[in-house]
Amino acid sequence: MIGKFAAPSALKLAAFNLLMTFILVAQSAAQSETGQASPQTGNTASVPQTSASQQPSGGQQPAEEEESTSRRKRGHEYKKWQFNVGAGVNTTSGTTNDFVRGGAFTAMAGAARNANRYLGLRADFIYANLPLRATSLELAQATGATNYALAATLDPIINIPASKDWGLYIIFGPSFIHRHGSLDSDTTPPGSPCTAFWRWYGSCSSASVPLNGNFVSPTQNEWGYNFGAGISRKVPSGVEVYVEYRFMHGSNSGVTTDFRPITVGFRW
Repeated sequence: MIGKFAAPSALKLAAFNLLMTFILVAQSAAQSETGQASPQTGNTASVPQTSASQQPSGGQQPAEEEESTSRRKRGHEYKKWQFNVGAGVNTTSGTTNDFVRGGAFTAMAGAARNANRYLGLRADFIYANLPLRATSLELAQATGATNYALAATLDPIINIPASKDWGLYIIFGPSFIHRHGSLDSDTTPPGSPCTAFWRWYGSCSSASVPLNGNFVSPTQNEWGYNFGAGISRKVPSGVEVYVEYRFMHGSNSGVTTDFRPITVGFRW
């Protein structure tokens, strides 16, 4: 009897042990899977948190850079130094118009130092050809002549931005004019009485022309003033095309020089 019941009990015990072993292995596998999933879940949750924390910083930096760049552009809309060169024709007025014909060549070059987009200080060097009229050559008893003026100006300039591409400016200030003339084949006798032409030409300081004959090639230095205005148009390259009208006046001992340069040129 004991032998009969021993075998089933042993089998039951072995089956029970096998079942418990299977349960323990299953639980161990489940715990292992749960432990791996938990870090992954934790990592997954941390990724968006890290992205969220970095996103405002990454999005704010370009905005700050763009704002800083825009501010710098607005602060440098004008050029501290601006240069100009132009050429054209000049007209005359006053006593100069009595002896000089208009429409002769003129040229200028200059530079401006701007304090801001509206105000600056500009210096110019101007050449103006002042050809004598045919009637003046008859009065001088000459077959031809060379007559010109060199001027230097130092003027405040007021810039008026009309739009992104168009601009206006006004200029005024003191000027210095050096005028030189030379007569060809002049037959006027030295000591001849002074006429209105000889006085304007700069040869007469008394009642008659000099006896030494230097009256055919006089030189005059005159102080005066100038003012004018211009309009400019910016081209795609950034250079400005401008048209300018200037009034020039100089005087010395009652002798005057008046001319009006009309120039077309470039500013950069």
